[in-house]
Amino acid sequence: MLTLGNAPLGLDALRTAYAGPLPVALGRDGLERAQASAAALARLVTHDEPAYGINTGFGLLANTRIAREQQSKLQENLVLSHAAGVGEPLPDAVVRLALLLKLASLLQGQSGISRPVLDFLAALVNARAWPVVPAQGSVGASGDLAPLAHLALPLMGRGQLRLDGQVLPADQALARLGLQPIALGPKEGLALLNGTQVSTALALAALFETEAAALGAVVTGALSIDALRGSDAPFDARIQAVRGHAGQVRVAASFRRLLAGSGIRDSHRDCPRVQDPYSLRCQPQVMGACLDLLEQAAGTLRIEANAVTDNPLIFGDEVLSGGNFHAEPVAFAADQLALAAAEIGSLAERRIALLVDPKMSGLPAFLVADSGVNSGFMIAQVTAAALVAENRMMAHPASIDSIPTSANQEDHVSMATHGARRSLAMAANLQQIIAIEFLAACQGIDFHRPLVTSPSLACTHAELRRKVPFLDADRLMANDIAAALRVLRSDAVQGLAPELRLTGARA
Repeated sequence: MLTLGNAPLGLDALRTAYAGPLPVALGRDGLERAQASAAALARLVTHDEPAYGINTGFGLLANTRIAREQQSKLQENLVLSHAAGVGEPLPDAVVRLALLLKLASLLQGQSGISRPVLDFLAALVNARAWPVVPAQGSVGASGDLAPLAHLALPLMGRGQLRLDGQVLPADQALARLGLQPIALGPKEGLALLNGTQVSTALALAALFETEAAALGAVVTGALSIDALRGSDAPFDARIQAVRGHAGQVRVAASFRRLLAGSGIRDSHRDCPRVQDPYSLRCQPQVMGACLDLLEQAAGTLRIEANAVTDNPLIFGDEVLSGGNFHAEPVAFAADQLALAAAEIGSLAERRIALLVDPKMSGLPAFLVADSGVNSGFMIAQVTAAALVAENRMMAHPASIDSIPTSANQEDHVSMATHGARRSLAMAANLQQIIAIEFLAACQGIDFHRPLVTSPSLACTHAELRRKVPFLDADRLMANDIAAALRVLRSDAVQGLAPELRLTGARA
């Protein structure tokens, strides 16, 4: 059970919510704040002073006054007109996060939202009824207007809900759940649509998927070191200490622990090789810098997950218009995730290239005996290279691509939603690259028998071999990559570097 409104959401709770459905409760503190805010709004709507989105139009129409008897219709029309999203639906996990973030924001008590709206949103979460939200249509400013409008449509009995894996018209799904549509009150449509919750949910999803890839890359990087008979000397704590970057120190410590007790390493301590290629010995420096970048993005997104990003905001009996809906922090975090994903994948692909090259590895060409009649890992490395190239193209900063909207009233936007969605796609590419390295490195380890790797890495190697046998002759490689990806995402790999898991403590 996740209680919303009593305390800030931590990164662990958000990670759990992304991983799978969980029941939610509305905390007493949040409900009291929301009730006080709703009461203040009820007083405000009796006044004649203009209040944006309460008794005025929206955007360029902010100077158009709305009569009191039309204020409820104003909110209904707002949701309907703004539900202009296109493209494939967002994943249920992202929609779930967006719903939780919207609830958490409304429970801060600055939005004037009523209790029935809060209860309705919580009921959707607890029923695992996910609004169908098109992925495209937000520029990440004035809130994620189009996707949040689709998120809000079911409250009015409109739009679609995915229930038990089936997409239904919202009114039919609500009838199954015993829920009645709600007539939105003053400002409630605006409060539901204004905010960065979809951008933030997408960025959190990208963060968690990139984190999984990064943790896997440290493990597969360690396996590659042993498969290539690399040295563990570059991971000496003294080397890291004199530079001082926290991520580098943490990653090097993980490599020392993962490689401890390797029989392969012990077999070549007196070899004549002085230094390994950068993709092996510079892993703490590169992966550590990426980890620091991910940690900074995690801190930003943790703050944003607990932020009030509505507009206008209610403070006591005062309504203040501002710009908290502008998702620039999320856009920057998404761009940081993209940079980290591109670099982690680039480094891993270079290790795959080393593994398949007999001149560099000392292993059979393309990691298969009787190469020639067998192509082995030749095209798997090409696939990794293709994914790296794709991620490099997508790594262009989205945050600098502002485009004016709403007749130039909203003349600078963040592009956070696009940037976060792009980063989530990059994380999927990255995981495939790491899965390919996982296969290649374990194949290389096998060629060193009877020598064995470290106890920690041997367990991970054995876990893969339970799903994917040693490649002694060509077979359908796509199936092996898919199986390796499943193992990569499992606790057998993810649990090997718990000290590298993100905390969001640094912003």
